[in-house]
Amino acid sequence: MHRTRLLGVLGACFALVPLLAAAAASPPPAPLPPPADRQLARDMLKTLVEINTTHAHGSTAAAEAIRGWLLSAGFAPADVVLIAPADHPTKGNLVVRYRGRGRDRPVLFMGHLDVVEARAEDWSVDPFHLTEQGGFFYGRGTIDMKDGDAAIVESLIRLKRRHFVPERDLIAMFTADEEAGGDANGPAFLLREHRDLIDAAFAINLDGGGGNLHQAERSYFELGTSEKTYLTFTLETTSPGGHGSLPGPDNAIYRLADGLGRLERYRFPVMVTATTRLYFKKLAELDPGPMSADLLAIAADPGNEAAAARLSENVRLNAELRTTCVATLISGGHAQNALPQRARATVQCRMMPGDTAEHVAAQLVATLADPKIQMTQDAPPIVSPESPPTPEMLALVARVAHSMWPGVPVLPTMSTGFSDDRQTRNAGIPSYDVSGVWMDENENRAHGRDERVGVEAFDESVEFTYRLIEALSKAGAPDRRYSGR
Repeated sequence: MHRTRLLGVLGACFALVPLLAAAAASPPPAPLPPPADRQLARDMLKTLVEINTTHAHGSTAAAEAIRGWLLSAGFAPADVVLIAPADHPTKGNLVVRYRGRGRDRPVLFMGHLDVVEARAEDWSVDPFHLTEQGGFFYGRGTIDMKDGDAAIVESLIRLKRRHFVPERDLIAMFTADEEAGGDANGPAFLLREHRDLIDAAFAINLDGGGGNLHQAERSYFELGTSEKTYLTFTLETTSPGGHGSLPGPDNAIYRLADGLGRLERYRFPVMVTATTRLYFKKLAELDPGPMSADLLAIAADPGNEAAAARLSENVRLNAELRTTCVATLISGGHAQNALPQRARATVQCRMMPGDTAEHVAAQLVATLADPKIQMTQDAPPIVSPESPPTPEMLALVARVAHSMWPGVPVLPTMSTGFSDDRQTRNAGIPSYDVSGVWMDENENRAHGRDERVGVEAFDESVEFTYRLIEALSKAGAPDRRYSGR
């Protein structure tokens, strides 16, 4: 998964006003790590990017590299554990424990090591070589999410060098197969087979959240608290077929097309969660423009159909308001001169937290409104609960963010994609997405060609991660203040 970009889509509909500009205009340079730590993090990023961790190659080599760095920094071998499923030795996961005073339950930091495939012929640079060019680091995994892995490792090593003793244990896990679904390996495997190693009060996932830049200015900072989950259906119609010169009333392609047309026009009911309600309110405060009244109205009353209809004209807001289902694949017929005997379509739904597969299926059947359209569900969804956007967690993240970027607004967000959070949330570990990387609101290169992260943005993210880990190491955090050291 990669971090969502919310304001980028909204920008076409929202005119940024002086309130928002005043919060972000001409920001002073953010604090950076000390030069030696900055270089160490960059070296780690280079090593990790240049280890091919696509599905075919696995993650064990990257896990071994991290293990070596931590052992060299003084971590005990018993606290740096490399584990792979017995039948997949190349799919290694690494768990490290930074021992504290035990005055509270541990906090868990999450990062995945695997990346999606990258074909050299599609890129302008070698995807598995870290290339610095024009103020950016290019390479597969630079933003999804080896930058976050390097930031966590460097921060733990810097704390160890300080002889820092946290009030609670700090756990970091670097996992395999997130890009492959993560249902058998990664956090799912560790929770199933080694729960004791990663059990925690809550988790921080660097595979989401972070800062949005609008025209090179800082707009707002995201704290991810929840995510949609996917649910896939196959629709199929059949008809007798026959010679193409003798068309009749029963045509599998037309029948399926008619049903899909009804689906295209259907909108699921509005659902507002604790996260999206707070998000809509804060977004309205940031930009009191034409849509702010509708945002406030829908936050107060999800049944306000007029406000929902206007907001739904924006594709991003539509996805934040409701479960969505869309046709993504279609096939039909068997010869150009024959009437079709079969037509098939794939419909993928992105389900809101709190919605159910049974409800979605029932709505689809009612919308298709044709008993001759056969519908099957491909697999049960992995539904995960919302992690509460508590004032304490928002305040702690805001304090750390403001120690780097004074005054930047911090908003809770729901991801329309999904990540390893669904595993930890379902295991009863509240999980929050927060990265220290700032990206242009319209930048979306994760999984794509010429993936990149800004050089300065990466350096800043390393410092942010270090400060965040220290802030969360306090007993009772997120209630304690960041020390600012």
